[in-house]
Amino acid sequence: MSNSIWCFENVNLFQILCPHKLKQYQKDHFEGFKKGDVIYFPEDSSKSIFMVSKGKVKIVSYSEEGEEIVKAILGKGEIFGEKALLGEEKRDDYALACMEPTELCPMKLPDMYELMRQNEKFGLSIYKLIGYRIKKMERRFEALLYKDVKTRLCEFLKEMAEENGIESGSEVIVNHFLTQKDFADLIGTKRETVTRLFNELKQDGIIKYTRKEIRIRGLEKL
Repeated sequence: MSNSIWCFENVNLFQILCPHKLKQYQKDHFEGFKKGDVIYFPEDSSKSIFMVSKGKVKIVSYSEEGEEIVKAILGKGEIFGEKALLGEEKRDDYALACMEPTELCPMKLPDMYELMRQNEKFGLSIYKLIGYRIKKMERRFEALLYKDVKTRLCEFLKEMAEENGIESGSEVIVNHFLTQKDFADLIGTKRETVTRLFNELKQDGIIKYTRKEIRIRGLEKL
């Protein structure tokens, strides 16, 4: 299994930065949000990068028909708004707090560049993350267009296992913070469909699912 710090949305500032630096940074810049609060809107100036300290953040956009498209759901230690580092002047999507409380540590661009200069591993991780997210989003949109719901769910579980899974005997354990509604949003279906598919995979002996972990018995079966 891959344990690279930059994999998927798992750039974890708590692990990369020195503890005293992070604590001082949180003290100076800490912000709290309630469930449903908008952190930023499209067309807002891209002046900061955000780290999730507690809770959960959803990144979304909307189609011309008004349909919500969920791009990412992020938890503790994960960052968003990182396209500002590539020269993005205005946001092109919404960031919403989807758990209460949600607490963020916003970092202004000059501060972020300074942190990246101070910590080479962190800076490299950020740029790898940006490229990885772009490729992942392209794959997700292709899956929405050409693959059925069960295939999308299975591929999503495989990605979670490959990026964050821990091998334990014949199983791969994936710790997670996603609800079944979150899974549904991320693969473009209804919560009831995800519930049915999880039950089918459980009955087939392929997975064991709980609110905090998924145990996968053989990735090749997905």
